[in-house]
Amino acid sequence: MFKSVGLIARYDKKPALKLTEELADYLTKKGLKVYIEDSLAGKVTTQEEIVPLSKMKTDFIITIGGDGTILRTCITVPKPEPPILAINMGVRGFLTEVEPKNACEAVEKILKGEYKIEKCAKLAVSAGEESMPDALNDVVISAGEPSKILYTQICKNGKPILKCQADGLIVATQTGSTGYSLSAGGPVLDREVDAFVITPICSLTVFHSLVFPADSTITFNVIRPKDMLVLIDGNYRKLVSVKEPMLKVTRSKNVTSFIRFETDFYDRLRSRLLFKGTE
Repeated sequence: MFKSVGLIARYDKKPALKLTEELADYLTKKGLKVYIEDSLAGKVTTQEEIVPLSKMKTDFIITIGGDGTILRTCITVPKPEPPILAINMGVRGFLTEVEPKNACEAVEKILKGEYKIEKCAKLAVSAGEESMPDALNDVVISAGEPSKILYTQICKNGKPILKCQADGLIVATQTGSTGYSLSAGGPVLDREVDAFVITPICSLTVFHSLVFPADSTITFNVIRPKDMLVLIDGNYRKLVSVKEPMLKVTRSKNVTSFIRFETDFYDRLRSRLLFKGTE
């Protein structure tokens, strides 16, 4: 039984703030302890406790926004991550589950146990001895300056497999294969394919996307320049400036769990992405 819930919302949209207030009241009346993310302090009228996202240890989380709100949450929330009910108030909201008008109905189903959990794999990322946040969607590697070519040696499980000259590289999970990687010409990975994909950004060499088994360890040794910009899920940014920049990516021990009802991966593809407007 869920006894506590965290509310995270876009703070730049009035409808999202209004729904946060309504849900806080509704959830409290249902007997749950409600926590509000501190970025909403002063923007919503509520008597609930305000806490930083990094300290939000709750039984489940409700995000009110789009995919960006979900990714921001997953970067920061304490591990192991609580399951997420994602309410769509974004532009596309591919990862979201319900529309705002159905928010209270969705909560009612959760409290009755009428839901399923979808677990999404994440990538563990490190540069030398420094660990970075896990990626739910993707890791983007670039030279750190616009239009500057990144020269890298890519290795699988310690063995060099190819060299690449490109504006950058995208390492995407199954979940992230429908995002930036897809826009750059990468494939969509079916949920049953236990793998991740590397897609080049404007490659100078003949290099298309590569799909690797999920248990692979991929390392990127930067030949030049000597600065490497790492961007994780569009939220975490790190400039790696060492003599020999190297990034390692492998499967994380952590997962992100989404609360789902009737929709599945291909429902979302049909309605929100690839096949919109077709049957």
